[in-house]
Amino acid sequence: MVFGIDFSEVNWSEVSQASADTLNMLGFSVLFTFIIGLPLGVLLFLSGKSSHWFVKVMYSLLSLMVNVLRSVPFVILMIAILPFTKVLIGTTIGVKGAIPALVIAAAPFFARLVETSLREVDRGVIEAAQAMGASTWQIVRKVLLPEAMPGLIAGTTITAVTLISYTAMSGLVGGGGLGDLAIRYGYQRYETSVMIIAIAVMIIMVQILQWIGDRFVRHYTRK
Repeated sequence: MVFGIDFSEVNWSEVSQASADTLNMLGFSVLFTFIIGLPLGVLLFLSGKSSHWFVKVMYSLLSLMVNVLRSVPFVILMIAILPFTKVLIGTTIGVKGAIPALVIAAAPFFARLVETSLREVDRGVIEAAQAMGASTWQIVRKVLLPEAMPGLIAGTTITAVTLISYTAMSGLVGGGGLGDLAIRYGYQRYETSVMIIAIAVMIIMVQILQWIGDRFVRHYTRK
């Protein structure tokens, strides 16, 4: 017993399984968020700088979609897309059932971070590439993304940390992981020890992710 809390009856196998489930949700959701959010962020950046009316309309629609998805609280979003999740995955519970909502919530958020990072690239570097006859794709691949790499890594880290809190909230609707464990035992059964352990594990995950992200940012900043 520590500070009046008994940890002796904690089922550590369930804690381990819940931690593994959270890592699975985090890993897959970060991967798909990156795959969707990076091109979307690049598209927002490129279309936002165009003077063509059609591209301006496309930017306005994309920006509106991103802002709407970012405005909806995650728990409400997860419940709202349950029919879509059922069709796409075949289930609305567990690790698999939580991933679509995690990606839909995080991809617009990450896309905005990507757009912001690209806007911070020195305009002179882009103009130099244009003067040498580089195509838009070459500028994106060889100039924009390398120059914005520290910001992109920092944005990925922020998104991953945010997704940890989202995975916890997914436990409210049977999403599995540490959030589900904390709700079932800590809230419904009043087992404070389990809730404290779940929170501690999530804090450790956040600290590790932030440390890794900071290391990569420093590495690319020194180049």
